[in-house]
Amino acid sequence: MKPDAEFLFRLADAAAHESLPLFRVPLEVDDKGAAAFDPVTEADRRAEKAMRDLIAAEFPEHAVLGEEYGASGEGGSCWVLDPIDGTRAFISGIPVWGTLIGYMEDGRATMGLMDQPYTGERFWAADGAAWLDGPRGPSPLKVRDTQALSQANLFTTTPRLFKGSALDRFLALEGAVRQTRFGTDCYAFAMLAAGFVDLVVEPGLQPYDIVALVPIIEAAGGVITTFSGGRPEAGGDVIAAATPALHEAAMALLASD
Repeated sequence: MKPDAEFLFRLADAAAHESLPLFRVPLEVDDKGAAAFDPVTEADRRAEKAMRDLIAAEFPEHAVLGEEYGASGEGGSCWVLDPIDGTRAFISGIPVWGTLIGYMEDGRATMGLMDQPYTGERFWAADGAAWLDGPRGPSPLKVRDTQALSQANLFTTTPRLFKGSALDRFLALEGAVRQTRFGTDCYAFAMLAAGFVDLVVEPGLQPYDIVALVPIIEAAGGVITTFSGGRPEAGGDVIAAATPALHEAAMALLASD
């Protein structure tokens, strides 16, 4: 038996049961970064453990990769978990963090979910369709038909993540688009799928940062690859675009020589 969307929702509910009560309350923050601040909280740990326990009970043969507890198990079926993507936003009381739940078969992301329990929004994809379940009820996700960089809204976490010549290429892209906004982590990818953002570029991602978002972007009609045009499931430098034309134009500025 393979997992379905209903199991995605059960995992998200289990994570929200742990994370939501700890949002906007005094909370101890640990720093797991060696060179830069990389926060983690009890909410991250509890949420990931709750999801891992549920996977172990229902699909004990599946592998799991999570941000807080690493990799376990082997095989072609793998869950990729980020219990709180955007912990900096979480500890700042800003509701642009989300729980990322991705499912891969033989290295390819086939189902994904981004849950924001505080706002009551759940972005998900399964069986080739992408949906938003939110306060206004369920609605299909569809990217915007933006063809030109001059009409595009670009998001990235911060330009400080781009180093050396990569920063020059990012600044060239920023100069070509209509506007650039910063700092919304996984929420920017969700808004691209919903038709409000046109480009998201993020360097240095880990698999747990992106696997859940890949099926959502693709099922909504968007394009998501590495800066070199490869599949994004392994992370690295990732670009998501609303249309193939926009992806091609952005890639021409971002790709290294």
